[in-house]
Amino acid sequence: MKKKLGTIRENGFLYVFEHFIDAHRAALIALLALLAIAFPYTPVADRSTQRIVTMILLYAMLGMGLNVLTGYAGMVSLGHAGFYGIGAYCCALLTTRLNFSFWPALLLAGCLAALVGFLLGLPSLRLSGTYLSIVTLGFCEIVQMVLKQWDSVTNGNYGIRNIPKPELFGHQFNLQNGGFYQIILALSVLTALGCLAIKRSKYGRAFQAIRDDELAAGMMGVRTARYKILAFVISAFITGVAGGFYSVINNGYIEPNNFVFNVSVLIISVVVVGGLGTIRGMFFGAALLQLFPQVFPQVFRFLNEWRFVIYGVLLVAAMRFRPQGALGWQSTLPYPLSRRTREELAHRSVLPGGEKGATP
Repeated sequence: MKKKLGTIRENGFLYVFEHFIDAHRAALIALLALLAIAFPYTPVADRSTQRIVTMILLYAMLGMGLNVLTGYAGMVSLGHAGFYGIGAYCCALLTTRLNFSFWPALLLAGCLAALVGFLLGLPSLRLSGTYLSIVTLGFCEIVQMVLKQWDSVTNGNYGIRNIPKPELFGHQFNLQNGGFYQIILALSVLTALGCLAIKRSKYGRAFQAIRDDELAAGMMGVRTARYKILAFVISAFITGVAGGFYSVINNGYIEPNNFVFNVSVLIISVVVVGGLGTIRGMFFGAALLQLFPQVFPQVFRFLNEWRFVIYGVLLVAAMRFRPQGALGWQSTLPYPLSRRTREELAHRSVLPGGEKGATP
């Protein structure tokens, strides 16, 4: 016990916590998977609780989408509510007017948002920092005006009603049978695995090089223009898919006010408060910002009109006192090497204990 306390004092609690998680990763992942699957069948999983957890996972997915752009590539976007709205309206229009099934409509919603992300990413080749933020803010306002003014397609301020619920092999997914939770759980897990794969790939390393120093990355041979646009496309695709899912869980009804700038502020708050560049932080930030209005309903009912102001203050405080976020501590674990790299290093007697010609 004394040795353990000494280690915590010497290296810090987060150091010990991270190494504990790494040492027991398989068991913890299996436990979390079991809890996630069993949640809809537990006594606490009533309708309101399921909706809260569903919204937490939805905003965690939105956070992961923005995290690819801001946390990995270092480009700040204030207009992700625009991609969110494009995905939602695309899915809603395809299912209500063209009689598409929910699943292809969801995929097409992500693809349309990715296409718009590609077009929006073009100005990022010449803009950065504050100027890029202003462009994305303008994009969010443009999407908002289109949704309100294009009456023949979007129904304007009346929105779209009677959006059909997802079905698969005759089974309808809804809030009562835990179907919405199952869908967003699958989507958020797939998104987390995809983001993790991107981070560990050459694309993720290129994103991080651009984030740290774009000029140096370009001088080292990284095609910065290509990777910056790719970051926009991936981020917009994830956000568009999340928007498509939102179109069916909001009582089958969406309107332009569901995708205002305040939603962009909330998504940014999830990323910054949780931890830039991390996946675990997106779930923590989403849970924190979604649970507070539910845990303290009386306080937030009184401050409802000031809710997004509070989020803004929280965002500024996080940037001032803990810019890496609540769970965004710097990793002390060794950089993961591929099997081929380890074999090559062992062959050259570089790894500790490696003998020439041996493989690990």
